[in-house]
Amino acid sequence: MYGTVKNKKEYEQTIQDLTLMLLYLTRVSDNNEFCRYRELSWKGYDFEVLNQLENAQLLWQPQYRRGYEKYLYLTEEGRRRAQELLEEYSFSDKRLNEKFEFRNILPEETEQAIEIEKICFPPNEACSAERMRERILVASELFLVGVDRTSGRIAGFLNGIATDEYSFRDEFFTNVDLHTPNGKNIMLLGLDVLPEYRGQGLARELVFQYLRREWNRDRKMVFLTCLKPKVKMYEKMGFRNCGLSESSWGGEQWYEMNYVLNM
Repeated sequence: MYGTVKNKKEYEQTIQDLTLMLLYLTRVSDNNEFCRYRELSWKGYDFEVLNQLENAQLLWQPQYRRGYEKYLYLTEEGRRRAQELLEEYSFSDKRLNEKFEFRNILPEETEQAIEIEKICFPPNEACSAERMRERILVASELFLVGVDRTSGRIAGFLNGIATDEYSFRDEFFTNVDLHTPNGKNIMLLGLDVLPEYRGQGLARELVFQYLRREWNRDRKMVFLTCLKPKVKMYEKMGFRNCGLSESSWGGEQWYEMNYVLNM
């Protein structure tokens, strides 16, 4: 099956690498009174592979914590190795990257962003033209746009501001002075994809690339709020549902979600 012993070893190492990456990508925060923001992953993979990773000190499998027998923790070395592997394997959607260019927004694209926001959100939820201009002027490095390579126009974008705060509040939408360029955390303020580009995976790729970029910048956590129908979508992207948010932006009831990038 394997051809040579060398190929078998390479196969086994690949299985370990892929398992470690999956554990990292599907981790959730173990938020309890003793260990806030610690992360755990579901022990749903080959037991022999998990034992090999534990022997390599890349993860820890608790034995006696009631209710946690099906979960495990990545060690700091395990997290670091998983991040390196993601970089080595360059995980992203090749098809989407061939169709769209992903980069920071340009000043001359401000009016496009304003129009896209009007299309994607109802008036009570949309960022105003004035606030969008301010946000792009002050925090353009936290705008990630997907530009249609054929037309040269923005198909979708994701934007936020940086802060050292750990809870989402409505003022992040309206007060750009709350942006702290070197802040530990990111508050996402909007994910916009034009109707004609939906259903192609563009939103997921924008989120993936945004998270990876902010991980490279050593951010700690990413926060967002969403309406109840979108909770499952963000959970599939790796976000953790923290329940109802204190935000009442637009007179709506929002759910707060977060994603841990670095401990």
